[in-house]
Amino acid sequence: MRKDKYRFVFCMLLALSLAGGIFTKAYTDLGDGNREGKLQVVTSFYPVYIAALNVLGSTQSVSLQNLSEPQAGCLHDYQLAPQDMVLISKADLFLVNGGGIEGFLAEVAEAYPGLAIAETTEGIELLGESGSHAHGHSHTGGEGLSDAGRENEEGENAHAWMDTRLYARMVQNIAESISTLDPQNAAAYQQNADAYCQEIEALSAQVSEIQAYVSEVSGQMPPVVIFHEAYAYVAGQYGFETAYCMDLDEERQVSAREVADVLEEISAHQVPFAFAEELYGKDMGDAVEAESSCSVCYLDPLVRGGYDAGSYLSAMQENIDKIKQLVYDVYGREGASCRK
Repeated sequence: MRKDKYRFVFCMLLALSLAGGIFTKAYTDLGDGNREGKLQVVTSFYPVYIAALNVLGSTQSVSLQNLSEPQAGCLHDYQLAPQDMVLISKADLFLVNGGGIEGFLAEVAEAYPGLAIAETTEGIELLGESGSHAHGHSHTGGEGLSDAGRENEEGENAHAWMDTRLYARMVQNIAESISTLDPQNAAAYQQNADAYCQEIEALSAQVSEIQAYVSEVSGQMPPVVIFHEAYAYVAGQYGFETAYCMDLDEERQVSAREVADVLEEISAHQVPFAFAEELYGKDMGDAVEAESSCSVCYLDPLVRGGYDAGSYLSAMQENIDKIKQLVYDVYGREGASCRK
């Protein structure tokens, strides 16, 4: 019996030792981003990473890593893990969305006051919760994150990547930041950014065509209801007025009174369609379509996805196709179909 006990203790100690070695190696690998002499750029989450990936292109002097996993989604409530801090500590540049999306930014700036932090929405006028414009703050380094930069401005909506025109500006901001870090390859970064922005502008052109069609057949731009604050940027780009916004997520419990309020707004403003995220807005969407003539379009908020360079373009194209088909269905354009 005693021998069995000793064997058990020995096995436990061995397992703990092996686990410790594995974690130590993982931490070492994370912290050794510059072992080949490359500059280290870290992005905060998916849309920023994809933009930076396109800016860097085939250039080999910079290593790019993303802080959160591609399925992490929006970062409002993201909690930094120890390995995240290790990764950030080795960064030469930390690219973030800004506007309050990264609630942990003050913690990073305090821990690494010398770290270069670039907000990709710098210079972009962000929306407020109501869909109106809110003057966004910006800062480009840890030392710039003082009292004003440590808190999200009241009512600020920073999902600018959902407007393709603004996303193109974010790409150019990223190109400028990376070029400052690695000036020897600045021309290549700018060329890559311009090429990517041309593809983004092709999406913007499709949005303009849809906007022109709606204006022509209806005589005015319709109001919409949105069930994700990111879609305020979608509505704005298409020229739609946001009549009602209810931001739905995994923690949002919707009351019967709120459902009634939404239906009242739809009826009062004769809202023809609503934008929702299927993951959290399907129940509300079903209720709206069952109780009104409003059509619900489920869009991708583009906070998660694959890590290939074209993933933003393909996902946004799907959103455009859905909206195109929606407005043709609502306004009765026979024979029209989505872009194939």
